[in-house]
Amino acid sequence: MKAAQTLTPEDFESDQVPRWCPGCGDYAILASIKRALPALGRPPHEVVFISGIGCSSRFPYYMSAYGFHTIHGRAPAIASGLKATRPDLDIWIVTGDGDSLSIGGNHLLHLFRRNLDVTLLLFNNQVYGLTKGQYSPTSPSGQKVVHKSTVGSIDTPFNPLRIALAANAPMIIRSIDRDLKHMGSMIQRAAEHHGSVFFEIYQDCHIFNYGAFTEFVDKNSKLDALLYLEHGKPMIFGREQDKAIRLDGLNPQIIDLKAGAYGADDALVHDEHDEAGLLAGILATFQERKDFPRPVGVIRNIERPCYEDMMTDQVNDETEKGGGQTLQELFESGDMWEIKK
Repeated sequence: MKAAQTLTPEDFESDQVPRWCPGCGDYAILASIKRALPALGRPPHEVVFISGIGCSSRFPYYMSAYGFHTIHGRAPAIASGLKATRPDLDIWIVTGDGDSLSIGGNHLLHLFRRNLDVTLLLFNNQVYGLTKGQYSPTSPSGQKVVHKSTVGSIDTPFNPLRIALAANAPMIIRSIDRDLKHMGSMIQRAAEHHGSVFFEIYQDCHIFNYGAFTEFVDKNSKLDALLYLEHGKPMIFGREQDKAIRLDGLNPQIIDLKAGAYGADDALVHDEHDEAGLLAGILATFQERKDFPRPVGVIRNIERPCYEDMMTDQVNDETEKGGGQTLQELFESGDMWEIKK
């Protein structure tokens, strides 16, 4: 086994050739994960990738680590069982917006409310890619699709951040597949957190929903369309850093720093440790507000006891109360009778 300090991205690269469509954002995410893992100091045999169904769920095949390619929407349930029995492992869940927010929605909620120490990477491309272009739970209302099963979405889309907050996810992160530097730093932050991490990644489906996130990656628009969050820093954005977010009561508003009525001191300051989640809740609404920038970065980061730690303590307490008996001894204790042939 290699020492942790000598690990390289190649140590996490399997012998399988990635098979995604040319231009797919999954390639960038895969490369970022491989680059980030060596710095975390965990050898491949201590790392596990668990996926459901969908394009993103091919991920375990392309990593030289332990992995499960499970069934549709159930990756959080499999990961929960593994973490509960092997808390020493570094577990990553790889899923898509269709996999985790449709059939897997219930499992997703319980993962976060229990707070197991796992990181869930949600590749959000706002479409079902593997099944050839149906609209997904995150597809904007009115989105046209190529799949013959429907003309397009007439549903109100899920806001993934609202769902994570409703389940009280202790850490919530968002990044973009083509912003490799930012995504790499966010992967590092996710790995350092002890507890559940909801990590939404805007991912381009080159075939069935190309350009869904163009405004967030195009060099001419992204600085006006994105709000990069930093703890303790004012929420200032724009190509010339001339716009900011201000709160009027609980209502956010965009202010023009050049106009003179407001200055940088009036800008809302980001607090990722907001225990109540009020600030994170306000930030989650930005994608539903016209002309508001899309927040990226660590949206929420709080500490809560982890499920597997509490379960271990519970088992140890009960074992102590029982006098350290073995399972066989417990079976044979109390009222018993023998059935003779």
